[in-house]
Amino acid sequence: MADNRYDIVIAGAGPAGLSAAIYALRAGKSVMLLEAAQFGGQIVNTPEVENYPGIKHISGFDFAYGLYEQAMALGAQIAFERAESVEDLGDRKIVHGVKNDYEAGAVILATGAKNRPLGLEAEQRFIGHGISYCATCDGAFFRGRVVAVNGGGNTAIEDAAYLAGICEKVYLIHRREQFRGEERAVEALRGRGNVEFVLNATVTDLFPDEAGERLGAVEVTDKNSGETRRLDVACLFVAIGQIPENSGFADVARLDEKGYIAAGEDCLTGTPGVYTAGDCRTKTVRQLVTAASDGAVAALAAASMLDAK
Repeated sequence: MADNRYDIVIAGAGPAGLSAAIYALRAGKSVMLLEAAQFGGQIVNTPEVENYPGIKHISGFDFAYGLYEQAMALGAQIAFERAESVEDLGDRKIVHGVKNDYEAGAVILATGAKNRPLGLEAEQRFIGHGISYCATCDGAFFRGRVVAVNGGGNTAIEDAAYLAGICEKVYLIHRREQFRGEERAVEALRGRGNVEFVLNATVTDLFPDEAGERLGAVEVTDKNSGETRRLDVACLFVAIGQIPENSGFADVARLDEKGYIAAGEDCLTGTPGVYTAGDCRTKTVRQLVTAASDGAVAALAAASMLDAK
């Protein structure tokens, strides 16, 4: 433990966590980032970022790598292991990782969220065999074929736009008439001749191809009429939201009914010295810019608290 003592330990190295690290380091604090997968979070899979103020156009990977390089240059340390829980010892906190324990004066929970599954019985069978949760990761495997995207937020719209550029046809399946995503992007998608909107519909079943090894078709059910329709597709890209992974922190951060950390724009949890940032907290707008904002707010609050001791 003597070698694992830091002013601030940040759980998660996505845009919120990396932004928090940058601001904490600039405030003169030592920082350890714990990351379960890859730095940058889900934004690394976004081919084009065009809604971050001051940056007209950049890939998600380049944006994330810029944050990472900036944090590392300032002196951040990073360990690629999952933060599983936080033990509150008053002025000190112990962050229990999969491999090691880390002691800190303050903790920032920036663990993000994972992709929400469809919840269908056959879903697990087809993951990697016609079910994907990342169009930019797997879309090229289905170049020139017919695919479907399920979802109504910005991710689903971005996925459909990307796939429309490389696939023969794209079905965009959404359970409502209106989309949650940016209207400008939706209208641009409506102008694509190879995109068909399947609205007020949900995916209710999955069927194998003739060989029985991969996904061959999806069944969609109209929410108003109850009528079903079979769509022959080579892949279904699922983009129906996210699920936070905060259960391990319930002892130090109150969770809402959906599992998000209950915290406002001040990023404060109910435990002194424990803060939160990014998509893992309750918020109305989950965007790159709000993740970065959360990181700055949480880091400055943590640094101020440490300075006051």
